[in-house]
Amino acid sequence: MSPRTAALAAALIACATSATAQGRSDRSLHEGLTVLDTHFDTPALFSVEGWRIIDRHDVRKDGSQVDYPRMVAGGVDGGVFVVFTAQGPRTPEGHAAARDFALVRINEIREMAARYPDKFQLVTTAAQARALANTPKKFVFISLENSYPLGRDLSLMRTFHALGARMMSPVHTTNNDLADSATDKSEHGGLSPLGRQWVAEANRLGVLIDASHASDAATEQMIELSKAPIILSHTGAKAVFDHPRNIGDDLMRKLAAKGGVIQLNAFSNYMVTVPPSAERDRELAELNRKFGGRPKTAGQMQALTAERNAILARYNTPRATFDDFMKHLLHAIEVAGIDHVGVSGDFDGGGGLTGFEDILDFPKVTAALRARGYSREDIAKVWGGNALRVFEQAQAAAQASAGR
Repeated sequence: MSPRTAALAAALIACATSATAQGRSDRSLHEGLTVLDTHFDTPALFSVEGWRIIDRHDVRKDGSQVDYPRMVAGGVDGGVFVVFTAQGPRTPEGHAAARDFALVRINEIREMAARYPDKFQLVTTAAQARALANTPKKFVFISLENSYPLGRDLSLMRTFHALGARMMSPVHTTNNDLADSATDKSEHGGLSPLGRQWVAEANRLGVLIDASHASDAATEQMIELSKAPIILSHTGAKAVFDHPRNIGDDLMRKLAAKGGVIQLNAFSNYMVTVPPSAERDRELAELNRKFGGRPKTAGQMQALTAERNAILARYNTPRATFDDFMKHLLHAIEVAGIDHVGVSGDFDGGGGLTGFEDILDFPKVTAALRARGYSREDIAKVWGGNALRVFEQAQAAAQASAGR
């Protein structure tokens, strides 16, 4: 071996050794943080026959992205488990059906935590969550995504609060009686009069208000009306990619000025343009009909995942990447500040990107932020500190108001 070749080989070995050491250091830092995702749609899988959250699954095989073994492997301490109810008819019958559905789903979350008490614990305060960080138990907050199940009866907010819900959002992808959606035409000019009462009741109960999916007008009104900071539990930056579900810099600054937090999500369709394809959409719709919207067994989950992936590949459907996600995250940090930003994969609800497929990839965020010079304190805020702070502030504001 020539001296030049030997020197090159030595340099390559040194680089590899340094990279390995850096990787171990990044992982050690990540393991020591309180890592919280504010939007897990995983409860939708709890009723799937043969699928258990305590088993190790593979996103490539069944599409699922969150389970206990992967939480351990990904250094994830807990999450906000979502009671998601799709918007339906705004009729007494529709509201009753939505209420009953949501009550079943929230009890499925409670039963999951009760069934595996050595692995999960239901929490209602930031202090409880912090106490469980870096222990074998994963903490479980509960959120009501879309307040459609309330219908026009806000007393039901007390019912869901009593069952453990500590975060609620007013609306989903289409308008309801409380608020305009970001992806629907304006009906109320933001919040309806009932929606304004909803904000006041959330404040009274100490529920953290989630403006994800709400229109810009509704979001701005929630920021202004709320006596406590609010959160966007899974949202993107409009300046990075212009989509109605993402928010602009001015609104992000208003959110931060009132102490709020934006959790950047990993939903590809809100991050890259997907060219229209009638044939692809027809095949996806047919696939959806084939499985009745949601698979009922673990085997059906695997079949659906394989067929859906094949359709998307056949039409060369674009997909956002981890680098795209980091652009949103870094932009939000620049605009809102490090005290007002966090992370949510929107996993098991459509989230997932190339290079950021499930919670096993969470340590990549820590490494990417560290590589850009962010301190341990900064990264701790992004991974859970900021979100836990606003949970705390929502409850403190309610207690202060009650004590007057």
